[in-house]
Amino acid sequence: MDKAALASALGSPAAFGQSQFALTRGNAFEAKVKADGGAELLRLVHERLDRGAEPPAEARVEVPDLSATGPEGRTARTALALREAAGTPGAWTLLDHPMLALDVAGSPAFLEPDAVVVHPDGSWTVVEIKSFPMLDGSADPAKVGAAARQAAVYVLALERVAARLDPAPRVRHRVLLVCPKDFSNLPTASAVDVRKQRAVTDRQLARLTRVEDIADALPEGVCFSPELPAEELAAAVEAVPAAYAPECLSACELAFHCRAGSREAGAVTCLGRPVRAELGGLSTVEDVLAAARGEAGDPDDPAVAALRRAARLRAEALATAGSRSGGAGTASAAGDGSGAGSRTGVGEVSACR
Repeated sequence: MDKAALASALGSPAAFGQSQFALTRGNAFEAKVKADGGAELLRLVHERLDRGAEPPAEARVEVPDLSATGPEGRTARTALALREAAGTPGAWTLLDHPMLALDVAGSPAFLEPDAVVVHPDGSWTVVEIKSFPMLDGSADPAKVGAAARQAAVYVLALERVAARLDPAPRVRHRVLLVCPKDFSNLPTASAVDVRKQRAVTDRQLARLTRVEDIADALPEGVCFSPELPAEELAAAVEAVPAAYAPECLSACELAFHCRAGSREAGAVTCLGRPVRAELGGLSTVEDVLAAARGEAGDPDDPAVAALRRAARLRAEALATAGSRSGGAGTASAAGDGSGAGSRTGVGEVSACR
């Protein structure tokens, strides 16, 4: 289903996404990296990942045509190009925007990495091109981590393709991250090991509930068409459980709709998953406040004990601040009425506040 259209029909349109300037800059940088048949990109792959191989400038470089109708056609064309490249030893092959397929909970997801390089030894490398800079050889760790998680999904999809070949080519777990160097538009690159991210993603995919099981649990006749009346559509969406967290705002088109429902219910997930994990069985803000006031909750529960201790410390801090403020005000009132005395009192009160 079109989640963006669904969110608009529910009255909570998605308001996130890259700016047009960022998209234009990213596309221009990617075109620069892949210019001249990908000569610079292949040079970076050779320099960072495969120095022992024949340099791309002296080898036969192939850029196969991956265009086809629909994602299924492009996926088949990509698999054919990879098979042919794996059977042609000694040549560098660059696949520009190949299309890969990965089974996610029983439903195919089509993925499009920036590039895949086939080395002369037949091994495959994922290339991820980003527009954030590498300053003095290092980039923002959060952005690098996100790029590594994204590339790990591509590695998993490539492994599925390799498993269907005999012999199966090796899919490298060190991907190439290409970024602008410092504050210029010149490309530089770094090898990123994604074994950890790949293992985590593989486990998460294995634990996902299959689409068929989710569909079987829905009420009979439920439909998510944006053309439905708002009340009926909202009821259909609520039939699928959702656990909103602030992180959803950057990844899901329905995040604003779920956030509104979570706030209305007073769910602590609005405050983030770490807070939710610390609060144990306290699932609503009202439950948390009641436990802090000593009106509810098991005193032996570590979360309840921590809340009550925090409430006591807060009350003590406010009482101490209030007594200091009152004392300063009295001192000011007891002055002789001169300007100096009045200014001193106001200064003391401001300092206490």
